[in-house]
Amino acid sequence: MEPLRVAVIGAGYWGPNLARNFRSCPDWDLVAVCDLDADRARRVVGPRSTVDIMTSTQELLARDDVDAVAVATPARTHAALGLAALEAGKHVLVEKPLADHGAAARRLVTRAAELGRVLMVDHTFCYTPPVLKIRELIADGSLGDIHFVDSVRINLGLVQPDVDVFWDLAPHDLSILDFILPGGLVPTGVAAQGADPLGAGRACVGYLTLPLADGAIAHVHVNWLSPTKIRQMVIGGSKRTVVWDDLAPQQRLTVYDRGVDLGDTLPDRTTARVSYRLGDAWAPAMPEREALGVMVAEFAAAIHQGRAPLTDGRAGLRVLDVLESTSLSLADGGRMVGAVGHEVLKARQPVGSGATA
Repeated sequence: MEPLRVAVIGAGYWGPNLARNFRSCPDWDLVAVCDLDADRARRVVGPRSTVDIMTSTQELLARDDVDAVAVATPARTHAALGLAALEAGKHVLVEKPLADHGAAARRLVTRAAELGRVLMVDHTFCYTPPVLKIRELIADGSLGDIHFVDSVRINLGLVQPDVDVFWDLAPHDLSILDFILPGGLVPTGVAAQGADPLGAGRACVGYLTLPLADGAIAHVHVNWLSPTKIRQMVIGGSKRTVVWDDLAPQQRLTVYDRGVDLGDTLPDRTTARVSYRLGDAWAPAMPEREALGVMVAEFAAAIHQGRAPLTDGRAGLRVLDVLESTSLSLADGGRMVGAVGHEVLKARQPVGSGATA
């Protein structure tokens, strides 16, 4: 197929990474980079590039030679730019978060479906080899039924001036959970406990509890104050457990054939026979590919095939719903609250359904 023509809006922190991967992907032809600062956009494309430098999004979206746009601007602008691009007939990729609040994200998802345009969220971690392998292991039944997920993302990080530690770090873990769990991340409730020992005016340490269907549970620990950096996720199933250590490059994934099996209930009906399964552990082989390269190729494939991308607008909305519920719970002293908006997001959109949001 002929390469699709794409423009990147935003040449700040993330835009250059998107531009580089669009340029190197045979599915795409990068035709323009748009930024209010023309010099910054020029630095992204290089002095001898034929890629156009633009400073007006209105002029960019009016072009007939642009099939899709990638929005890499501050979160507060995502909804307005995404809607304008959809109305101009473009397919849209949005840097996470999809929007700065759920209502705006819903407008994006609804309008993309009405216009038959692909709306994709750049949940980059979902396209890393370990997360793709975890998704595969869950989908093919290798882990069995999921019983629990423990995720830890802590380091001595920058205390953000405008968001708490949940909104800063947890979107990574939540997007991964949404990607790997069958049906997406649809918890039965959300409970958040946070602490502000620095007096920064926002939670710097946080613990997020997400009860899931069928008695399973997910727990996310995020922290700006830890002197050690840990990026680890444990996914326990009825058959096997997988441990992902993102800071162990030689063996980032380990699958354990170990666990607990319950036998018959004893005559007193209060306890059951417990046996322990002590099997082997192994490290699955994984190709080393840049996640953003996989992501932009998936964006092109979804457009060509007229289907929803793996991280579509609904995935971004589910993550926002949990974050907004987190803020509600935190403000109410950690009480378990219902997940915002999940009445319309109870399942993934089936592949081949025709709608592309």
